[in-house]
Amino acid sequence: MGVWQAKALEAGRERATHLYMADTNFVPAKFSDPDVTAKGETRASVGWTGLKTLWLNTGTLCNIECANCYIESSPTNDRLVYLTRADVRPFLEEIDGTVEIGITGGEPFMCPEILGIMEDVMSRGHSLLLLTNAMRPMMRPRLQQGLEALAAQYGPRMVLRVSLDSHDPAIHDAERGAGAFEEACKGLRWLGERGVQVALAGRQALNEDDSTARAAYGALAASLGLKLNPADTKHLVLFPEMIARDDPPEITTDCWGILGKSADDIMCANQRMVIRRKGAGRATVTACTLLVDDPAFELGETLAEATADPVKLNHPWCASFCVLGGGSCSA
Repeated sequence: MGVWQAKALEAGRERATHLYMADTNFVPAKFSDPDVTAKGETRASVGWTGLKTLWLNTGTLCNIECANCYIESSPTNDRLVYLTRADVRPFLEEIDGTVEIGITGGEPFMCPEILGIMEDVMSRGHSLLLLTNAMRPMMRPRLQQGLEALAAQYGPRMVLRVSLDSHDPAIHDAERGAGAFEEACKGLRWLGERGVQVALAGRQALNEDDSTARAAYGALAASLGLKLNPADTKHLVLFPEMIARDDPPEITTDCWGILGKSADDIMCANQRMVIRRKGAGRATVTACTLLVDDPAFELGETLAEATADPVKLNHPWCASFCVLGGGSCSA
């Protein structure tokens, strides 16, 4: 087919689509157009304000399979493969100054080179926030020895944030499997006994308010010997729920004024995440920690490429977690 024929065919398709939309009750799907909402309003976007947190996703493999894991990590899911020190170092070299480096997964302590990656991060002066379930992968002797050495050398610049879906063992185990709460508590006690800086990430049950949830998590932390202030949102993060089939409203440019919020406060204004897909030749950068499966949010092979253009809030989780929920994975 010649170029002019291709253009004519495309023009015909556009004309047919226009007539179809004009002559029927066609309604565009929500979150389908990067620039315009289903109601025809201008979609909100978030510009880059400078790096606050760079996330490293060490892979989707995990020792457990949570019922509501947002990236479906499991003992068999390797669609995001383990990062290596060689993957990570070019991104660290791009950073001007020192920032927070976050490490997530999957379960980061399953990554073979995790201790070396942690050392590379902190030896450059960055602070480290590592998300873990504090279960068996962390409790292997090699990992324990490495963590003790890193904690002794870098002290408060290394924080391990442990996920507890509830302060109630039954609720936590319903999400993560029988015995998961007890095993996580064992890991938390071990960290506390060695003076490792610990934070908690939890969820607030629908039948309790923020202060009630924080008091219950605080009592649990105290019982485990943790030096943790439950009122401090850096010590205890309570995340909004993300529902896979949730139907939040689309965020328009007018929403900032209506909601009294600023685009500069949204996670993708100052955070990015490094991933490596199975079979990929190298690591790449996504807009945030949540959207690893939507190719529209994979932004480039360097931090410079991945921060050049605004991020268009064209996904339900942009609305439910970040804008309306006020969530951020950073400390």
